[in-house]
Amino acid sequence: MNLTRFAASVCALALAATGAAVALAPAGSAATASSVYSVAPYVDMSNSQEGLLDTAVTGHKLKAYTAAFVLGEGCTQIWGDTLPIGNDSFTDPEIAKAKSEGASVIISSGGASGEALAWTCSTQSSIDAGYQALINDYGVTQLDFDIEGAAIADTGAAARQMQAMKDLKASNPGLQFSMTLPVLTSGLTSDGVNILKAAKSAGIKIDVVNIMAMDYYAGTGTEMGQGAVSAAKATLAQMQSVDPGYTYANLGITPMIGKNDDGSTFTLADAQTVENFAAQNGVGRLAFWAATRDQACGGSANSLPTCSEISQNSLAFTDAFVPYEGSGGGGGGGTTSDFSLSLSPGSASVAQGGSATATVGTAVTTGSAESVSLSASGAPAGVSVSFSPASVTSGGSSTLKATVGASVAAGSYPITVTGSATSGSHSATYTLTVTSTGGGGGGGGSLTNAGFETGSLSPWTCTGGAAVVSSPVHSGSHALQVTPSASSTAECDQTVTLSPNHTYTLTGWVQGPYAYLGVSGGATASAWSDLTSWNQLTVGFTTGSSGTVTVYVHGWYGQSSVTADDFTLG
Repeated sequence: MNLTRFAASVCALALAATGAAVALAPAGSAATASSVYSVAPYVDMSNSQEGLLDTAVTGHKLKAYTAAFVLGEGCTQIWGDTLPIGNDSFTDPEIAKAKSEGASVIISSGGASGEALAWTCSTQSSIDAGYQALINDYGVTQLDFDIEGAAIADTGAAARQMQAMKDLKASNPGLQFSMTLPVLTSGLTSDGVNILKAAKSAGIKIDVVNIMAMDYYAGTGTEMGQGAVSAAKATLAQMQSVDPGYTYANLGITPMIGKNDDGSTFTLADAQTVENFAAQNGVGRLAFWAATRDQACGGSANSLPTCSEISQNSLAFTDAFVPYEGSGGGGGGGTTSDFSLSLSPGSASVAQGGSATATVGTAVTTGSAESVSLSASGAPAGVSVSFSPASVTSGGSSTLKATVGASVAAGSYPITVTGSATSGSHSATYTLTVTSTGGGGGGGGSLTNAGFETGSLSPWTCTGGAAVVSSPVHSGSHALQVTPSASSTAECDQTVTLSPNHTYTLTGWVQGPYAYLGVSGGATASAWSDLTSWNQLTVGFTTGSSGTVTVYVHGWYGQSSVTADDFTLG
C-alpha cells in the first residue's frame, strides 16, 4: 500500500472524503427494505489498515461494509490504487476474505479525490456497462456513489448517473443505490438538492440519500452528534420537497469518527446520540468514515487516514453502531429493545494484595430500558470480581471491583464482563494486570511521592496552577490538584530511570474534565478521561535504551481543575 493508493482514495477537501452506504442483500437475491443491512461503515481499501475489517467482521459482528473507492478514468474504472476493478491484487483478496467471513460488501465510487464513472465518461452505454461490471465482478446488489467537490455541480453527469441507475434497475431486479452527499447542519447544498431533482426527472427514487455529517467548518466547538441530527432532519425536509414519497427509511447518516479535518471531534457519545435518533425515526442507514480509522493512534501515528486521533478502544465505534443492525433499523423504527455495555477504564494494573475498580456503563440503544444483570468470567484463582449494584436498568451504571489475592501470580488476565437482559447479552473485556509486590515490574526506579502523602509536590515539578490538597482524595490524606488556564495545561512531571527496553504499566486515579496521564521522553504513551468521579487511567509503554522516561499528569486549556492520586509504576 503506498501514498498514491491513499491519495487517490481520500483527500480532505472542504468536506472530507467519506462515504456512504447502502448495505447489501446476498448476491443473486432480490433486495427489499427488510433485507437491507442497517449498518455499513466505510473501509478505505488503500490505507494499509484493512486488517481491521477482518477483526470487525469476525470479532465484532459487523455484517456489511462499504469498500471505497472505485474511480472513473475516462470510460474505464480503477480502484484508488490505479489497478483495474476485478483485477486488483490488494483490494480484491480483502473483499473476498471479508465475504467468506460472512460480511456483505457495497462498492462505492467517487470520493473527494476522484469521480464516479458518469462524471468521467459521456457515453451512456459505457457508463451502464461499467456499473454492471461492478455488480458482476463483486457479486453485489447495491452500489454507492460519493459525490463531492466540483462534481456535485455537474448537472450533465448527474443526468447520466440517474439514467444509468434506471437502466440497471431494469436489468438487475433488486438493485439499490445510494448517493452520498455533503451537508451542513442546515441540510444539503443547492447542488445536492439538484441531485435529487435529477433522479426525479429520470423517473426513479434514490434508495438512500446518505449525508456526510462531518466537517461543517463551523468551528471546532460544533456539537457533532446534534449537528448530525439537525442535518438529518433538514435533509429529509428537502427530500420530501422534491418527492413526498421519501421517508427516513431513505436517509443515511455517515459521520467521520474521531477528529475531523476541520478540527471538530465526533465522540462515542455523539455516536450514541446519532444511533438513538436513528432508532427513534427508522433511519435507513448508519455508516461512518471509516472502519479503518476505528482505533487510537499508536506509536508515531497521528494521521486522519489511519486512526481517530482520540483516546478509544480499537473498533469502539463499530461496537457502538453494530447494535442498530438488530434494532429494527432500515425503516423499522427501532421497536425492539437493546442496550450497550462499556467499561471505563477497560484495564488496570494492580499489585498483589491490592484492588481496582471500573465503571460498568450501560445505555439504551433501541426500544425501552430493561433490567441488566452483571456477571464476570475468566478471573484467575485468587481474584474476585464484584459489582455494586449487581443489576442495573439500562442507562444506569455499576462499579466493578477486582480484588487480587497476595498469592496471585503476576501476569495479565482478560476478564469478560457480561450484561444479560431479556433482549440478549453484551460483553466487554476488562484486562487486569497483576504485578509483584517485590519486583517493581522488572527493575529500575519507581515514582516517589506517588500518592502525595508527604503533603508537598516534591519531587514533582509543575507548570501552571498545582497544589497538594486534602480533598478530594482517592485514598490517604492528600492528592494532587492541577488547575489549567487559557494558556497552560498545568502539567506536573517526574522523571524516573527504569530498566532499558522493558515494558511497564503506569496507572493513576484521576477525576475532572480532560485529565491526561502519560509518559514522554524515552517512551511516548498516554490516556485521558473526562469523568467527574474517580476513575483509573492505565498507560502501557516500553522504555528505550536509556530507560529514562518522564511521567506526567495535566488538564486541558481553559478547563476546570483535575485531581490525581495513587500513581503506580510496575
